[in-house]
Amino acid sequence: MTSKIKSASELNKLREKIKAGRDPKKPCITICVGTGCLAHGAMEVAESFQKEIDKRNLFVKLDFRKTGCHGFCERGPMVVISPENIFYQHVSSKDVAEIIEKTVLNKEIIDRLVYVNPQTGDKCVHEDDVPFYNRQTRTVFGMNSKVDPKIIEDYLAMGGYSALTKALKMKPDEIIQEVKQANLRGRGGGGFPAGVKWEETRKANGSPKYVICNADEGDPGAYMDRSLLEGNPHLVLEGMIIGAYAIGSSDGYVYVRNEYPLAVTNINIAIKQARELGLLGENILGSGFSFDIRVNRGGGAFVCGESSALFASLEGRAGEPRAKYVHATEKGLYDKPTNLNNVETWANVPFIINNGGDWFAGIGTEKSKGTKIFSLVGKINNTGLVEVPMGATLRQIVYDIGGGIPNGKKFKAIQTGGPSGGCIPEEFLDLPVDYDELTKVGSMMGSGGMIVMDEGTCMVDLARYFTNFLVNESCGKCVPCREGLQQMKAILDDIATGKGQKGDIELLESISMAMKDGALCALGTSAPNPVLSTIRYFRDEYEAHINEKRCPAGVCKALITYSIDPTKCTGCTLCARVCPVGAATGEKKKVHKIDPAKCTRCGACKESCQFDAIIVT
Repeated sequence: MTSKIKSASELNKLREKIKAGRDPKKPCITICVGTGCLAHGAMEVAESFQKEIDKRNLFVKLDFRKTGCHGFCERGPMVVISPENIFYQHVSSKDVAEIIEKTVLNKEIIDRLVYVNPQTGDKCVHEDDVPFYNRQTRTVFGMNSKVDPKIIEDYLAMGGYSALTKALKMKPDEIIQEVKQANLRGRGGGGFPAGVKWEETRKANGSPKYVICNADEGDPGAYMDRSLLEGNPHLVLEGMIIGAYAIGSSDGYVYVRNEYPLAVTNINIAIKQARELGLLGENILGSGFSFDIRVNRGGGAFVCGESSALFASLEGRAGEPRAKYVHATEKGLYDKPTNLNNVETWANVPFIINNGGDWFAGIGTEKSKGTKIFSLVGKINNTGLVEVPMGATLRQIVYDIGGGIPNGKKFKAIQTGGPSGGCIPEEFLDLPVDYDELTKVGSMMGSGGMIVMDEGTCMVDLARYFTNFLVNESCGKCVPCREGLQQMKAILDDIATGKGQKGDIELLESISMAMKDGALCALGTSAPNPVLSTIRYFRDEYEAHINEKRCPAGVCKALITYSIDPTKCTGCTLCARVCPVGAATGEKKKVHKIDPAKCTRCGACKESCQFDAIIVT
């Protein structure tokens, strides 16, 4: 590590020195070691690459880089070989020697490792050929696949901290005006203009002023903030330092989920490196401005993603929200002026400072600017993180980037905005995705989670699942949320188990409106969204459950019956062998039967039947 840098010119000299020592034409093997790929064995593959490189004495001829998440998570472990950007998927340690011998040294392509477009059958040799990547606009997330998050020199070589040197030459009000001109809206869910929040915090009376990065990402299926913090922590730090300078803050916190161990490790390494280089701490780059950051691990409560509950947790108290009649910009952490933005919001700041507010405002829709990272999961062919301009349609995200629905099934709905988001049906697939348009159809942007559902999804069961999640995560402080969620859960349980009654739908709607009007924080006021949106667009499913005691999707166990189609059954005996309670019986090569009295509706017979003979009614 270089000694502490005392000026912007010294930082620029260091950057140029790092760049001069790197040959862009030199082969470089890049492997994703983000959490998703690690779960598929990426660390074992990385170790195999390192051993093979050492064994062949190739460390002078090529570079090897372990990066954060590349986004295409279901294809991991992923390897990209530069400068050609050859893209290999599902790489194992057994492939390593062959990759080095054939591709790195002899420029041969290994066909079995390349991505094949399932829609066209075309082989995609290069990363830019893969539709999942080439139909995105990877402004914020693109650097993830090019830097080792543990090596600050990688970030500097990509232009890192150049926005900070530019900002330190500006007046704080000029920076705030640039962010306001960009109309950067908070990516954590609220969508409040960041520049306005910064300005209010700067003007507020009281000292010290605090700057906080909210990395307490808790939505099921969402991992955008985790992957940014794991893969490019210096980008987030740079945004925070610029924001602190503009606001007049000397103290910062990163509040990160304790369940994100790699993110915690990498942000702590980045903070240490930035301090040692003089980019954090006293008299940053000789500017006279001092600012430092501490990392605080969250306590595992979903509600701590809410600002006032987060402040309480940081202060060592129970993570419970408070009424918002006093804004955090005036009295936040320790009752001092506080600016809270999430990971992705801070990560946008360096791009705005380097390129200008007008540049950022030129991307997106009239009221929602820039790009947004979404977590695309569920019944979708291409699971992963996608970054698109605000205003991209749901159809473009689901079909052009996501590759559509697996196994030829039909799209049914997509939930946006996390457990408190709404479910959007097929009729709105051409809806442009931004803060305002999603709200109009009963959903919300949230932090960027997207869960895709196919025709086999029961919307009553889905509403029940998210309501149960929120029951467990509600802090219980206010009556509307605490009691409302419990009552909604009880009603949904009855509907799903065949005990639903006439008037239950109207009662759910009534409770929902009471929660929206009376709950203390955003968790409670938005919690009814899954119920209200599924009633709004899939009311017929609720009515089938209540009036006909039938689950149209064949999901709610109490309302379904398994039987065997005699015209399709071959008597293979597989259903009888997998049935855990002996409900499926029959002789070999003769039609089998299922005893409904014994059947536990586990679905094992249907999953195992190769002849589609199991009927669910």
